[in-house]
Amino acid sequence: MHYIYNTKGTCSTAIEFDIDATGRVHNLKFHGGCPGNTMGLTLMAEGRDAAQVAQLLRGTDCRGRGTSCPDQLAQALSEALASTQS
Repeated sequence: MHYIYNTKGTCSTAIEFDIDATGRVHNLKFHGGCPGNTMGLTLMAEGRDAAQVAQLLRGTDCRGRGTSCPDQLAQALSEALASTQS
């Protein structure tokens, strides 16, 4: 399934990704954000278990904002996984 998540509180404005039938992340793309950081996240997450990626990144803070691009990715993945279970 393909997902688009509108981020909150970060320089990136949206995150797009697919989760396959086995729960793995593919085709991750950030709209905006710091290019090096978002590219690193994209490479790190590709082909990995979405639930594990979300668990690792959840709660990461950027400059006292209470969230970050990694945290927003964790939230996006968690929402996507929850929607497949309903």
